[in-house]
Amino acid sequence: MKKIVFLCTGNSCRSQMAEGFARDLLKGQDFIIDSAGVQADGLNPLAIKVMSEVGVDIQHQKSKTIKSLDLNQFELIVTVCDNAKENCPLVNDRKTMHKNFDDPALSKGSIEEQLVVYRKIRDQIQVMVKEVVKI
Repeated sequence: MKKIVFLCTGNSCRSQMAEGFARDLLKGQDFIIDSAGVQADGLNPLAIKVMSEVGVDIQHQKSKTIKSLDLNQFELIVTVCDNAKENCPLVNDRKTMHKNFDDPALSKGSIEEQLVVYRKIRDQIQVMVKEVVKI
């Protein structure tokens, strides 16, 4: 059984996308997949939109903090930004992985220009998650 948690700063975009991809890739299997942030900023509507474009529905996922989870239940902890890596509590005997992705929530410009950034980050996260679920 896969037991993976994805962590980022606000649990609004990057870790939510990673959780959505992992759930989608592992559907039909036993798994515990979750995500959390150093803080909980709420689910980002542009993240929901770009994920729906690739057939992954994350609109019912919840934004939560690292402190709200028992990290000991996971066999793999994946940090998807440097801030989460620096602020993630140490968990003994757990495998960790780190990959820093730019925060799409910091993108500027029109909605279309921001969506270009969200899609780029989404596609990068999808590649990483495909590798993670093989571990």
